[in-house]
Amino acid sequence: MGTTEGLRRITMTPAARRVLEAAGRLFYERGIHVVGVDLIAAEARVTKKTIYDRYGGKEQIVVEYLADRDERWRAFLARYVDAAPPASAARILAVFDASRAWSAAYGPKGCSMVNAHAEISDPAHPAYPIITGQKQWMLALFTRLAGDVTSEGAGDLGRTLMLLHEGALVAQGLGVFADPIGQARRDAETLLAAAGAYP
Repeated sequence: MGTTEGLRRITMTPAARRVLEAAGRLFYERGIHVVGVDLIAAEARVTKKTIYDRYGGKEQIVVEYLADRDERWRAFLARYVDAAPPASAARILAVFDASRAWSAAYGPKGCSMVNAHAEISDPAHPAYPIITGQKQWMLALFTRLAGDVTSEGAGDLGRTLMLLHEGALVAQGLGVFADPIGQARRDAETLLAAAGAYP
């Protein structure tokens, strides 16, 4: 299941890439709605005309920002999951390990999709399918990995793992307590042991 299938994407010229990098940093740090095209242009060292020529407007920059973030997350996550033994609980726990490492490197303010959804809740917005699609993809991933380690109840187990994971991301972004992703990983380990999927 891909979140960027069927979306209009642009070709990344060097100037468009600078715009995306500047916008991505600003959107994540400050929020999507408060960041205007003037600030993006200044940070990217391009003219507003360049932005409109490359992107057509801010809406497409938001689409590219979220699609790029999603693609980078999936590639990052795949390295962790693929390094674990096939059809093992370790592959599920690797998702939490990847999230912890990603958060430390790229996500101190929490999940960019959750943050974006707080600002973009209209299904008609072109970025909306990226936001919800990523979470649907994560649920499908947890359900598939759960199905690899238990013969029954994979759907329920996948949903519970997803809730642990997503709750940890929100708690991480809010700084509610120390190491929520580590706590969620330990809770996932206990859950998997109870399901007979982990020694």
